[in-house]
Amino acid sequence: MSKINRRRFIHISSAALSLGLLSPKAFALAKNSNKIGVALLGLGYYSRDLLAPALQLTKHCELRGIITGSPHKIPAWQAKYGIKDSNVYSYSTMHNIANNPDIDVIYVVTPPFTHKTFSVAAANAGKHVWCEKPMAMTVEECTAIKAACDKNKVALSIGYRMMHEPNTRQIAANIKSSQLGNVVDMQSDSGYAGNGTSADNWRMHRDQGGGALYDMGVYCINGTRFISSMEPIAVTASHEMQHAKFIHADDTTNMTLEFPHGIIAKCRTSVVKGYNQLKVNCQNGWYQLKPMQSYSGVVASDSNGMSIAAFKGNQQSNQMDNDALAIMGKGSFLTGFEDGMRDIHIIQKVLESAATGKRVLI
Repeated sequence: MSKINRRRFIHISSAALSLGLLSPKAFALAKNSNKIGVALLGLGYYSRDLLAPALQLTKHCELRGIITGSPHKIPAWQAKYGIKDSNVYSYSTMHNIANNPDIDVIYVVTPPFTHKTFSVAAANAGKHVWCEKPMAMTVEECTAIKAACDKNKVALSIGYRMMHEPNTRQIAANIKSSQLGNVVDMQSDSGYAGNGTSADNWRMHRDQGGGALYDMGVYCINGTRFISSMEPIAVTASHEMQHAKFIHADDTTNMTLEFPHGIIAKCRTSVVKGYNQLKVNCQNGWYQLKPMQSYSGVVASDSNGMSIAAFKGNQQSNQMDNDALAIMGKGSFLTGFEDGMRDIHIIQKVLESAATGKRVLI
Protein backbone atom coordinates (compact mmCIF):
# COMPACT_ATOMS: atom_id res chain seq x y z
CA MET A 1 0.00 0.00 0.00
CA SER A 2 1.27 3.44 -0.81
CA LYS A 3 2.20 5.99 1.80
CA ILE A 4 -0.74 8.36 2.02
CA ASN A 5 -2.06 10.77 4.60
CA ARG A 6 -5.51 12.22 5.11
CA ARG A 7 -4.74 15.67 3.62
CA ARG A 8 -3.30 14.17 0.46
CA PHE A 9 -6.19 11.72 0.19
CA ILE A 10 -8.80 14.48 0.39
CA HIS A 11 -6.99 16.28 -2.42
CA ILE A 12 -6.61 13.33 -4.78
CA SER A 13 -10.02 11.79 -4.13
CA SER A 14 -12.20 14.79 -5.02
CA ALA A 15 -12.46 13.66 -8.63
CA ALA A 16 -13.23 10.12 -7.58
CA LEU A 17 -16.02 11.29 -5.32
CA SER A 18 -17.63 13.10 -8.24
CA LEU A 19 -18.05 9.79 -10.04
CA GLY A 20 -21.29 9.25 -8.19
CA LEU A 21 -22.83 11.75 -10.60
CA LEU A 22 -21.97 9.65 -13.65
CA SER A 23 -24.27 7.10 -15.22
CA PRO A 24 -22.89 3.57 -14.83
CA LYS A 25 -21.83 1.64 -17.90
CA ALA A 26 -22.99 -1.90 -18.50
CA PHE A 27 -20.22 -4.30 -17.55
CA ALA A 28 -18.64 -6.46 -20.23
CA LEU A 29 -15.61 -8.75 -20.24
CA ALA A 30 -12.72 -7.86 -22.53
CA LYS A 31 -13.37 -9.02 -26.07
CA ASN A 32 -11.79 -12.26 -27.29
CA SER A 33 -10.50 -13.09 -23.83
CA ASN A 34 -11.22 -15.87 -21.38
CA LYS A 35 -9.43 -14.03 -18.60
CA ILE A 36 -10.51 -11.26 -16.24
CA GLY A 37 -8.63 -8.00 -16.76
CA VAL A 38 -7.47 -6.55 -13.42
CA ALA A 39 -6.36 -3.02 -12.61
CA LEU A 40 -4.53 -2.54 -9.31
CA LEU A 41 -5.46 0.67 -7.52
CA GLY A 42 -2.58 1.61 -5.23
CA LEU A 43 0.98 0.47 -6.01
CA GLY A 44 2.46 0.06 -2.55
CA TYR A 45 4.07 -3.00 -0.98
CA TYR A 46 1.14 -5.41 -1.20
CA SER A 47 0.47 -4.67 -4.87
CA ARG A 48 4.14 -4.50 -5.83
CA ASP A 49 5.53 -7.51 -3.97
CA LEU A 50 2.52 -9.83 -3.72
CA LEU A 51 -0.48 -9.14 -5.95
CA ALA A 52 1.31 -8.22 -9.16
CA PRO A 53 3.62 -11.28 -9.02
CA ALA A 54 0.64 -13.46 -8.06
CA LEU A 55 -1.30 -12.25 -11.10
CA GLN A 56 1.46 -13.73 -13.26
CA LEU A 57 0.59 -17.13 -11.78
CA THR A 58 -3.19 -16.97 -12.19
CA LYS A 59 -5.09 -19.01 -14.77
CA HIS A 60 -8.13 -16.77 -15.06
CA CYS A 61 -6.81 -13.22 -14.48
CA GLU A 62 -4.42 -10.79 -16.13
CA LEU A 63 -2.81 -7.63 -14.82
CA ARG A 64 -3.85 -5.10 -17.45
CA GLY A 65 -3.99 -1.75 -15.69
CA ILE A 66 -2.74 0.40 -12.83
CA ILE A 67 -4.26 3.34 -10.95
CA THR A 68 -1.92 5.39 -8.81
CA GLY A 69 -1.35 8.69 -7.09
CA SER A 70 2.42 8.28 -7.50
CA PRO A 71 3.36 9.05 -11.14
CA HIS A 72 7.02 8.21 -10.55
CA LYS A 73 6.08 4.54 -10.10
CA ILE A 74 4.46 4.20 -13.52
CA PRO A 75 7.55 3.62 -15.76
CA ALA A 76 8.82 0.69 -13.69
CA TRP A 77 5.40 -0.97 -13.67
CA GLN A 78 4.96 -0.54 -17.40
CA ALA A 79 8.41 -1.89 -18.11
CA LYS A 80 7.98 -4.92 -15.87
CA TYR A 81 4.43 -5.88 -16.82
CA GLY A 82 3.93 -4.44 -20.29
CA ILE A 83 1.03 -2.23 -19.27
CA LYS A 84 -0.22 -0.03 -22.09
CA ASP A 85 -0.35 3.74 -21.74
CA SER A 86 -4.12 3.58 -22.29
CA ASN A 87 -4.45 1.37 -19.20
CA VAL A 88 -2.64 3.73 -16.82
CA TYR A 89 -4.73 6.07 -14.67
CA SER A 90 -4.33 8.52 -11.82
CA TYR A 91 -6.87 8.83 -9.04
CA SER A 92 -8.25 11.93 -10.73
CA THR A 93 -8.63 10.26 -14.16
CA MET A 94 -9.82 6.83 -13.08
CA HIS A 95 -13.40 7.64 -14.11
CA ASN A 96 -12.21 7.22 -17.71
CA ILE A 97 -11.71 3.53 -17.01
CA ALA A 98 -15.46 3.18 -17.56
CA ASN A 99 -14.73 3.31 -21.30
CA ASN A 100 -11.93 0.73 -21.22
CA PRO A 101 -13.01 -2.82 -22.12
CA ASP A 102 -9.58 -4.19 -21.13
CA ILE A 103 -10.39 -3.70 -17.46
CA ASP A 104 -13.03 -5.87 -15.76
CA VAL A 105 -12.00 -5.53 -12.11
CA ILE A 106 -10.49 -2.79 -9.98
CA TYR A 107 -8.65 -4.18 -6.96
CA VAL A 108 -8.52 -1.49 -4.24
CA VAL A 109 -5.21 -1.84 -2.40
CA THR A 110 -4.90 1.46 -0.53
CA PRO A 111 -5.06 2.33 3.19
CA PRO A 112 -8.38 1.38 4.86
CA PHE A 113 -9.63 4.95 5.31
CA THR A 114 -9.64 5.31 1.51
CA HIS A 115 -11.45 2.06 0.70
CA LYS A 116 -14.95 3.49 0.66
CA THR A 117 -14.15 6.35 -1.71
CA PHE A 118 -12.17 4.26 -4.18
CA SER A 119 -14.50 1.26 -4.06
CA VAL A 120 -17.52 3.46 -4.77
CA ALA A 121 -15.61 5.14 -7.60
CA ALA A 122 -14.70 1.77 -9.09
CA ALA A 123 -18.30 0.59 -8.93
CA ASN A 124 -19.56 3.82 -10.48
CA ALA A 125 -17.12 3.22 -13.34
CA GLY A 126 -18.94 -0.05 -14.02
CA LYS A 127 -16.12 -2.32 -12.85
CA HIS A 128 -16.27 -5.22 -10.43
CA VAL A 129 -14.71 -4.37 -7.07
CA TRP A 130 -12.14 -6.39 -5.21
CA CYS A 131 -11.42 -4.54 -1.96
CA GLU A 132 -8.53 -5.44 0.28
CA LYS A 133 -9.25 -6.16 3.94
CA PRO A 134 -10.36 -4.56 6.19
CA MET A 135 -13.31 -3.54 4.03
CA ALA A 136 -13.60 0.00 5.43
CA MET A 137 -13.49 2.00 8.65
CA THR A 138 -17.16 1.77 9.69
CA VAL A 139 -20.29 -0.25 8.97
CA GLU A 140 -21.74 2.82 7.27
CA GLU A 141 -18.82 2.91 4.83
CA CYS A 142 -19.21 -0.81 4.13
CA THR A 143 -22.90 -0.27 3.40
CA ALA A 144 -22.09 2.58 1.01
CA ILE A 145 -19.71 0.32 -0.94
CA LYS A 146 -22.36 -2.39 -1.18
CA ALA A 147 -25.00 0.12 -2.32
CA ALA A 148 -22.74 1.41 -5.11
CA CYS A 149 -22.00 -2.13 -6.31
CA ASP A 150 -25.69 -3.04 -6.27
CA LYS A 151 -26.65 0.16 -8.10
CA ASN A 152 -24.12 -0.50 -10.85
CA LYS A 153 -24.73 -4.26 -10.99
CA VAL A 154 -21.12 -5.17 -10.31
CA ALA A 155 -19.69 -7.82 -8.02
CA LEU A 156 -17.99 -7.13 -4.70
CA SER A 157 -15.38 -9.33 -3.07
CA ILE A 158 -13.17 -8.67 -0.04
CA GLY A 159 -9.50 -9.75 0.01
CA TYR A 160 -9.79 -12.41 2.69
CA ARG A 161 -7.22 -14.79 1.22
CA MET A 162 -7.45 -17.14 4.23
CA MET A 163 -11.08 -17.89 3.41
CA HIS A 164 -9.72 -19.30 0.13
CA GLU A 165 -6.73 -21.08 1.69
CA PRO A 166 -7.28 -24.87 1.35
CA ASN A 167 -6.11 -26.01 4.80
CA THR A 168 -8.17 -23.33 6.53
CA ARG A 169 -11.23 -24.39 4.56
CA GLN A 170 -10.59 -28.06 5.39
CA ILE A 171 -10.42 -27.42 9.14
CA ALA A 172 -13.61 -25.32 8.94
CA ALA A 173 -15.34 -28.20 7.14
CA ASN A 174 -14.13 -30.74 9.74
CA ILE A 175 -15.42 -28.56 12.58
CA LYS A 176 -18.75 -28.08 10.85
CA SER A 177 -19.17 -31.84 10.53
CA SER A 178 -18.46 -32.24 14.29
CA GLN A 179 -15.77 -34.88 13.75
CA LEU A 180 -14.33 -34.11 17.19
CA GLY A 181 -17.59 -33.01 18.77
CA ASN A 182 -18.83 -29.48 19.35
CA VAL A 183 -16.55 -26.48 19.78
CA VAL A 184 -15.65 -25.70 23.41
CA ASP A 185 -13.33 -22.70 23.10
CA MET A 186 -10.86 -21.02 20.70
CA GLN A 187 -7.53 -19.21 20.77
CA SER A 188 -6.68 -16.88 17.89
CA ASP A 189 -3.39 -14.96 17.76
CA SER A 190 -2.25 -12.73 14.91
CA GLY A 191 0.72 -10.43 15.19
CA TYR A 192 4.18 -9.58 13.98
CA ALA A 193 7.18 -8.18 15.83
CA GLY A 194 7.42 -4.82 14.10
CA ASN A 195 8.86 -1.54 15.26
CA GLY A 196 6.35 0.96 13.89
CA THR A 197 7.12 3.46 11.14
CA SER A 198 7.23 7.23 10.63
CA ALA A 199 4.71 9.28 12.60
CA ASP A 200 2.93 10.57 9.49
CA ASN A 201 2.36 7.11 8.01
CA TRP A 202 -1.25 5.92 8.02
CA ARG A 203 -0.22 2.75 9.87
CA MET A 204 0.40 4.87 12.97
CA HIS A 205 -3.11 6.40 13.04
CA ARG A 206 -6.18 4.42 14.06
CA ASP A 207 -8.55 6.80 12.27
CA GLN A 208 -6.81 5.85 9.03
CA GLY A 209 -6.88 2.10 9.68
CA GLY A 210 -3.51 1.88 11.41
CA GLY A 211 -2.59 0.03 14.57
CA ALA A 212 -2.98 -3.63 15.44
CA LEU A 213 -6.76 -4.00 15.48
CA TYR A 214 -7.65 -2.90 11.94
CA ASP A 215 -4.52 -4.34 10.35
CA MET A 216 -3.97 -7.69 12.07
CA GLY A 217 -6.94 -8.04 14.42
CA VAL A 218 -9.26 -8.68 11.51
CA TYR A 219 -7.48 -12.05 11.05
CA CYS A 220 -8.39 -13.06 14.60
CA ILE A 221 -11.99 -11.95 14.25
CA ASN A 222 -12.60 -13.34 10.78
CA GLY A 223 -10.71 -16.51 11.61
CA THR A 224 -12.85 -17.43 14.61
CA ARG A 225 -16.05 -16.56 12.75
CA PHE A 226 -15.14 -18.56 9.66
CA ILE A 227 -13.62 -21.59 11.36
CA SER A 228 -16.57 -22.01 13.76
CA SER A 229 -19.43 -20.95 11.44
CA MET A 230 -20.71 -18.84 14.35
CA GLU A 231 -21.10 -15.15 15.13
CA PRO A 232 -19.88 -13.58 18.40
CA ILE A 233 -22.48 -12.04 20.67
CA ALA A 234 -20.32 -9.95 23.04
CA VAL A 235 -16.75 -8.74 23.52
CA THR A 236 -14.45 -7.53 26.27
CA ALA A 237 -11.28 -5.85 25.04
CA SER A 238 -8.27 -3.77 26.01
CA HIS A 239 -5.54 -1.92 24.11
CA GLU A 240 -1.82 -1.73 24.76
CA MET A 241 0.06 1.38 23.64
CA GLN A 242 3.39 0.66 25.28
CA HIS A 243 5.62 1.05 22.25
CA ALA A 244 7.04 4.58 22.13
CA LYS A 245 6.08 5.17 18.48
CA PHE A 246 2.42 4.24 18.91
CA ILE A 247 0.70 7.38 20.15
CA HIS A 248 -2.42 7.49 17.99
CA ALA A 249 -3.03 3.76 17.49
CA ASP A 250 -2.88 0.53 19.44
CA ASP A 251 0.27 -1.57 19.12
CA THR A 252 -1.51 -4.56 20.70
CA THR A 253 -5.15 -5.42 21.40
CA ASN A 254 -6.50 -8.27 23.53
CA MET A 255 -10.05 -9.48 22.98
CA THR A 256 -12.37 -12.01 24.54
CA LEU A 257 -15.14 -12.85 22.08
CA GLU A 258 -18.22 -14.59 23.42
CA PHE A 259 -20.06 -16.93 21.07
CA PRO A 260 -23.37 -18.77 21.56
CA HIS A 261 -23.50 -21.80 23.90
CA GLY A 262 -20.90 -20.30 26.24
CA ILE A 263 -18.04 -20.62 23.74
CA ILE A 264 -15.16 -18.21 24.38
CA ALA A 265 -12.47 -17.10 21.92
CA LYS A 266 -9.34 -15.56 23.42
CA CYS A 267 -7.75 -13.31 20.79
CA ARG A 268 -4.49 -11.37 20.69
CA THR A 269 -3.32 -9.10 17.92
CA SER A 270 -0.20 -6.98 17.68
CA VAL A 271 2.14 -5.11 15.35
CA VAL A 272 5.03 -5.26 17.82
CA LYS A 273 4.73 -8.87 19.08
CA GLY A 274 4.97 -11.99 16.97
CA TYR A 275 2.36 -14.73 17.28
CA ASN A 276 0.40 -16.58 14.62
CA GLN A 277 -1.96 -19.47 15.34
CA LEU A 278 -5.60 -20.50 15.54
CA LYS A 279 -6.54 -23.38 17.86
CA VAL A 280 -10.04 -24.77 18.36
CA ASN A 281 -10.74 -27.06 21.31
CA CYS A 282 -13.68 -29.42 20.84
CA GLN A 283 -15.38 -31.97 23.09
CA ASN A 284 -13.18 -34.83 21.87
CA GLY A 285 -9.97 -33.13 20.74
CA TRP A 286 -8.57 -30.08 19.02
CA TYR A 287 -7.76 -28.55 15.64
CA GLN A 288 -4.93 -26.14 14.89
CA LEU A 289 -3.68 -23.88 12.11
CA LYS A 290 -0.11 -22.81 12.76
CA PRO A 291 0.73 -20.38 11.34
CA MET A 292 -2.81 -19.22 10.63
CA GLN A 293 -2.41 -16.12 8.44
CA SER A 294 1.04 -16.21 6.87
CA TYR A 295 1.38 -15.83 3.10
CA SER A 296 2.63 -19.44 2.95
CA GLY A 297 3.33 -22.39 5.22
CA VAL A 298 -0.13 -22.74 6.84
CA VAL A 299 -0.17 -26.25 8.33
CA ALA A 300 -3.36 -27.89 9.63
CA SER A 301 -3.34 -30.50 12.37
CA ASP A 302 -5.59 -32.15 14.94
CA SER A 303 -5.36 -34.16 18.15
CA ASN A 304 -5.88 -37.45 16.27
CA GLY A 305 -2.55 -37.05 14.52
CA MET A 306 -3.81 -35.54 11.28
CA SER A 307 -1.36 -33.17 9.64
CA ILE A 308 -1.98 -31.48 6.30
CA ALA A 309 1.08 -30.03 4.64
CA ALA A 310 1.04 -26.40 3.61
CA PHE A 311 -0.65 -25.43 0.35
CA LYS A 312 2.05 -25.36 -2.35
CA GLY A 313 0.32 -22.76 -4.49
CA ASN A 314 0.28 -19.00 -4.19
CA GLN A 315 -2.45 -17.81 -1.80
CA GLN A 316 -3.10 -14.53 -3.60
CA SER A 317 -3.33 -16.13 -7.04
CA ASN A 318 -5.66 -18.78 -5.63
CA GLN A 319 -7.89 -16.06 -4.16
CA MET A 320 -7.99 -14.01 -7.37
CA ASP A 321 -8.62 -17.04 -9.58
CA ASN A 322 -11.55 -18.06 -7.38
CA ASP A 323 -13.02 -14.56 -7.59
CA ALA A 324 -12.46 -14.45 -11.36
CA LEU A 325 -14.30 -17.74 -11.83
CA ALA A 326 -17.17 -16.38 -9.75
CA ILE A 327 -17.41 -13.32 -12.00
CA MET A 328 -17.47 -15.64 -15.03
CA GLY A 329 -20.32 -17.60 -13.48
CA LYS A 330 -18.12 -20.68 -13.05
CA GLY A 331 -17.93 -20.64 -9.28
CA SER A 332 -19.22 -19.02 -6.12
CA PHE A 333 -17.87 -15.98 -4.28
CA LEU A 334 -16.31 -17.23 -1.06
CA THR A 335 -16.43 -13.86 0.67
CA GLY A 336 -18.11 -10.51 0.19
CA PHE A 337 -20.05 -7.73 1.85
CA GLU A 338 -21.41 -9.74 4.78
CA ASP A 339 -18.01 -10.91 5.96
CA GLY A 340 -16.38 -7.52 5.46
CA MET A 341 -19.18 -5.62 7.16
CA ARG A 342 -19.54 -8.02 10.11
CA ASP A 343 -15.84 -7.86 10.89
CA ILE A 344 -15.95 -4.06 10.89
CA HIS A 345 -19.04 -4.11 13.10
CA ILE A 346 -17.13 -6.28 15.58
CA ILE A 347 -14.07 -4.02 15.38
CA GLN A 348 -16.27 -1.05 16.29
CA LYS A 349 -17.57 -2.97 19.31
CA VAL A 350 -14.01 -3.91 20.30
CA LEU A 351 -13.09 -0.22 20.22
CA GLU A 352 -16.10 0.61 22.39
CA SER A 353 -15.18 -2.05 24.94
CA ALA A 354 -11.54 -0.97 25.09
CA ALA A 355 -12.58 2.67 25.54
CA THR A 356 -15.10 1.98 28.31
CA GLY A 357 -13.51 -1.04 29.97
CA LYS A 358 -16.87 -2.78 29.78
CA ARG A 359 -18.33 -5.88 28.18
CA VAL A 360 -20.15 -4.81 25.02
CA LEU A 361 -22.91 -6.70 23.25
CA ILE A 362 -22.33 -7.29 19.55
